[in-house]
Amino acid sequence: MDQQVIDQKTHDIPPNKDIHHLTWEDKKIILIGTAHVSRHSAELVTQTIRAEQPDTVCVELCNTRLASIRDSDRWRNMDIVKVIKQKKALMLFMNLLLSSFQKKIADKFDVKPGQEMINAIEAADEVDATLVPADREIQTTLSRVWRGMGFWEKLKLTFSMVFSFGQADDIEEADIEKMKQEDILQSLLSEVKDAHPIIEQALIDERDQFLAEHIRSAPGETIVAVVGAAHVPGIKRYVREAIPIDVAALNEIPPAGNIGKVLKWLIPGLILLLFAAGFMMEGKNAGTDMIWIWVLANGIFAGIGALAAMAHPYTIASSIIAAPLTSLNPMIAAGWVSGLVEAFSRKPKVKDLEAIPEDITSVKGFWRNNVTRILLVVIFTNLGSTVGTMTALPLMIKLIS
Repeated sequence: MDQQVIDQKTHDIPPNKDIHHLTWEDKKIILIGTAHVSRHSAELVTQTIRAEQPDTVCVELCNTRLASIRDSDRWRNMDIVKVIKQKKALMLFMNLLLSSFQKKIADKFDVKPGQEMINAIEAADEVDATLVPADREIQTTLSRVWRGMGFWEKLKLTFSMVFSFGQADDIEEADIEKMKQEDILQSLLSEVKDAHPIIEQALIDERDQFLAEHIRSAPGETIVAVVGAAHVPGIKRYVREAIPIDVAALNEIPPAGNIGKVLKWLIPGLILLLFAAGFMMEGKNAGTDMIWIWVLANGIFAGIGALAAMAHPYTIASSIIAAPLTSLNPMIAAGWVSGLVEAFSRKPKVKDLEAIPEDITSVKGFWRNNVTRILLVVIFTNLGSTVGTMTALPLMIKLIS
């Protein structure tokens, strides 16, 4: 089947508009640029793989995402308590927001999320080609974005992702072709990515390199690579110019910034010094007043956070009690305590795990599902405790000024 026939079967897409031919050493690479929620892209992938009969099919998936596509029941095996203990609640929440954004668009236009990747997997099996998940692990990518931001940037990013939740409702079918020019996560973060260069770097440029290296080093003489169109220009450049790529460096998770490490210990230390100063300089009443300010500010705002997540009464009480103490301990966060209490107070059932793919498509569903509500409890309680700390500090300083 020649290229013209393929184009005719994919709604008359002009030649070379979405298919790019590259060579690397003795390998022939057919690079397909897709939109992740485009019916046309999904059809083009199937047609091209069948026509080319490649030795290898590379897909813009990491091993984790490939496993999730192949195992639709993966949610049943999730241990939410383990997620909280490993401090991965926020990362899981961001992953779910991304899945939700993609699924809402896909449902709106009657196409499965990542249908082009599903088609690539099925077509690879059909032609007996080796399947290579060529993308970097999503956890690594999000961690590199997160570690590259300061505290206020992280706070703004979190709120931006939450408030971007409804963007999918405003997208029309004509906008899908425009989305070919962006990574799906870029679309979700469209309001903040220009203000945070690390997002563009980690989501696009670094993954361009990662994808390019895994595509050009894939086994076989004929390789079909299925990637989002946003990655096509970068992949072509790295392959054509034979630019060396250090995959190990791209897989490294940067250590926490020095400022963050210092603040993690400095703020509790400052609070304890203020307590001491209050008792020593201003007398017993000032020191006692500081303690009350600290306890009430942290407890009340953490409780409000838990309440906003519609937490169990036991959870709300635990957040109020724990926040003033955990804020003085850099190793523990109030949200981890309240999240664990919520997990044991409303232990998720199999039906909650099974309902996650559907529940994450609506704001109400996030609060209704026992699993996602636990994530909200962790995040909102931590935010509340942080607001409490920022509120208490100036009031305490004022007492000795």
